[in-house]
Amino acid sequence: MTIGSLAEQAGVRPSAIRYYERLGLLPAPPRRSGRRDYDPDAVAQLAVVQFALSTGFTLKETKQLVRGFSRSTPVAARWRDLAAAKAQDLDALIAKATAMKALLDRISTNCRCDTLIECGRGFARNRARWAGDHDRRTRGSPLKMPKT
Repeated sequence: MTIGSLAEQAGVRPSAIRYYERLGLLPAPPRRSGRRDYDPDAVAQLAVVQFALSTGFTLKETKQLVRGFSRSTPVAARWRDLAAAKAQDLDALIAKATAMKALLDRISTNCRCDTLIECGRGFARNRARWAGDHDRRTRGSPLKMPKT
């Protein structure tokens, strides 16, 4: 199968397949007359990569899934280990996004400032109440907003 045919079946560009090969996410296929010649399993291999990426796995994590375990490690164990870690990452991301949304909801409801300087002064006075983890000097709750 040609790279164009594989790309069409997978819904990606041929350049994405070449990129995945360079990163080690897909095995390099044999060549016939200088062109890549994929076997039918390449569609399934690419689907695994696409599924992992679509569920939030990074390229590095995806490579670990497909190449980072010994051949004797069952596939289910690979998914279980990596999925558990990714689920924790996603839970933390959801918590952070929820806190950010709460800040936006509070500011959009409670802001009575006439200028951004006025808002900034209120934020500066109450930094510990909203700064959260992105400001390492303070560890205030990201859910509290200053009353401006």
